[in-house]
Amino acid sequence: MRAARRPTYISLFSSAGVGCWGFHMEGFRCVATNELISRRLDVQRFNRKCDYDSGYLLGDLSQEAVKTALYEQLDLWKEREGLDRVDVVIATPPCQGMSVANLKKSSNEILRNSLVVESIKVIKAVRPRFFLFENVPAFMKTLCTDLDGTDRPIGEAIERNLGRDYSYTARIINFKHYGASSSRQRTVVIGVSRDWADEVSPFELYPDRTPERTLRQVIGGLRPLRTPGEIDPEDIYHSFRPYPEHMRGWISGLAQGQSAFDNEDDQKKPHQIIDGVLVVNQRKNGDKYRRQYWDRVGPCIHTRNDQLASQNTIHPGDDRVFSIRELMLMMTVPDSFRWTDRDLAQLNALPEEEKRAFLKKEEIKIRQCLGEAVPTAIFRAVAKRIAGALAHPPMRTASIRALAEKEGLSDPDKLDRFVSQNPRDLSPASLGKLAELANTRRTDNAAYFTGKSLITEMMKALPDTDKDTVHILEPSAGAGNFLPLILKRFEGKRLCLDVMDIDGDSLRLARRILERCPPPPNCTLRFIQADFLQYPFTRRYDYVIGNPPFRKMRPSDPLLPAYRKGAVNRETRNLCSFFLDRALAVGDYTALVFPKFLLSTPEFAPTRRYLSQKAVECILDFGERGFPGVLVETLAVFINNQARPGRTRVVSVPRGVRMTQRQRYIFDPALPYWVIYRDSGFDAVCQKLDLDVFQVFRDRQITNALLSPAGDIRVLKSRNLSDDGRQVLS
Repeated sequence: MRAARRPTYISLFSSAGVGCWGFHMEGFRCVATNELISRRLDVQRFNRKCDYDSGYLLGDLSQEAVKTALYEQLDLWKEREGLDRVDVVIATPPCQGMSVANLKKSSNEILRNSLVVESIKVIKAVRPRFFLFENVPAFMKTLCTDLDGTDRPIGEAIERNLGRDYSYTARIINFKHYGASSSRQRTVVIGVSRDWADEVSPFELYPDRTPERTLRQVIGGLRPLRTPGEIDPEDIYHSFRPYPEHMRGWISGLAQGQSAFDNEDDQKKPHQIIDGVLVVNQRKNGDKYRRQYWDRVGPCIHTRNDQLASQNTIHPGDDRVFSIRELMLMMTVPDSFRWTDRDLAQLNALPEEEKRAFLKKEEIKIRQCLGEAVPTAIFRAVAKRIAGALAHPPMRTASIRALAEKEGLSDPDKLDRFVSQNPRDLSPASLGKLAELANTRRTDNAAYFTGKSLITEMMKALPDTDKDTVHILEPSAGAGNFLPLILKRFEGKRLCLDVMDIDGDSLRLARRILERCPPPPNCTLRFIQADFLQYPFTRRYDYVIGNPPFRKMRPSDPLLPAYRKGAVNRETRNLCSFFLDRALAVGDYTALVFPKFLLSTPEFAPTRRYLSQKAVECILDFGERGFPGVLVETLAVFINNQARPGRTRVVSVPRGVRMTQRQRYIFDPALPYWVIYRDSGFDAVCQKLDLDVFQVFRDRQITNALLSPAGDIRVLKSRNLSDDGRQVLS
């Protein structure tokens, strides 16, 4: 049997390869790696990162010759390795012009930031299954020169060029929460190609939060270094970097957290002697000459970590800057990572003078590379999740339905056993789809599978909260497709999540599937089998999030009067309307999937009037993409129950259109329905029209009997057809 193919990646602006070494550690093969500075690319060669020497691409990615070499390397892999598609493209472009630490931004910063666009070009050409950007917190809002020559925020450039082909999200994370002992906030953007987006959400590819690790835990076991120039005989990278002797008096008496500028004696403050006069240096930054704390997480590591005068560089106990080994441990770089063509044992065996010569030549390079790097553990965690996703290629609906029929999974007990006993052949996403397709009551309960790409867009659109404890209700959970993404979206909070459904078998399966990705310790889950529309709630929720059932009740249904009793819209019989009304009654913020006919049909006129008085902060228009294979247009509506109407973000997911409108403008009561894409062109045409002239009919009302008793008008009935016109879809 042929061994499983190892996944592949391309790394752009890779420096010494410290971050993307995490992909190597998870078994990924590097097709190509690009770096501008040769000595940094050499470090990657020392680690034998690429399978082929031609994979090390030195030069500026904006030069066509470099991109051509990259594409030629890809062709080589297709020919020699049978590669059909690269799995991941990683891009960590230079952040000059973006970083708040870089106060002297040059006039060509926008041009430099356009290196991001060079990465976008590569992603468009290579079409990887996944892409990954890492940069400063302001990354998505920083201007760049886009492919069309227009200056726009990087976030808009990513959306314009990649949004149709990828489901992606951008999150600002602090590395100290994800395994590194270095407090550094960065933007991490992860994209998943649309053909994989219902199998795995980009939210699920971020690392899991871990407890912070203090410096004592990370470097406390290393040998103390007391003498300038001292080198640990067992580790050349653990050494006391020398500095001018007079500076030791500035820091030697500092307690943890103190700066040399806090000394009372001017002689012990950083100073210069000018014409025989002591002049204390200007204190431009409170982090300079500051001793760190043993029992706190490590500081942000900067490129000038070799200097006492740089930011937060002084060891908690010794009178020195952190050693290379300490920096490596803080940045989670493994001992096996090579900085030269000689391994650690060879370097440690060198005579003392040769060790000093080695450090004099190599130390600054290594320190700068560490200051620019992504902690290895961060990218390794992402790589592990991507590898896990690649192990479960997306299954077509037809294949899942065939599996359900083969195994007889329409029986709830059989389905429960199958889900609980199933080896890791099926992903949680496929199991969720299997659970809903096999549910024989899905039509009665209008319970249909909600794809992850739709849920991802909803999680991206949800506003943040300042609350430490967040209460969330999922009112129609089904097999729990929303749950993993809600857990990731609010992972930094203490989360109280109530999971409700009228179908007990669905909740049982949701529990089973959630065992694959158990909630973190800071999350409390309650599974509640109940009718959301009649449940006696005793609290309000911060968020009510979900996909309510779309089904029109029969006029004779005994529950209809009860549902209408507490409803805002009593003219409809559609369950989704009752769910929306109840969600607004129990939640401060509501985000629900809804049929797009909310915008226009007379049936929902009372709902529109009611919502017009609320703050509708966002409308995501999924068109027919919300439920593939079912030609029902859907949207998601986001309502802030605690705010007054203002502006509404409108997003067309299929067309990549994003606009912000005044709510009153698009909900204009002078118009018979909401016009969410209203603009001046619409207004110019509308002014020429006479409104309320015709009565509106739904297509099913247009019949021979209604239009012409004599039968002299022939009515052609429509069907839901696929885009190619070959299939009739339900």
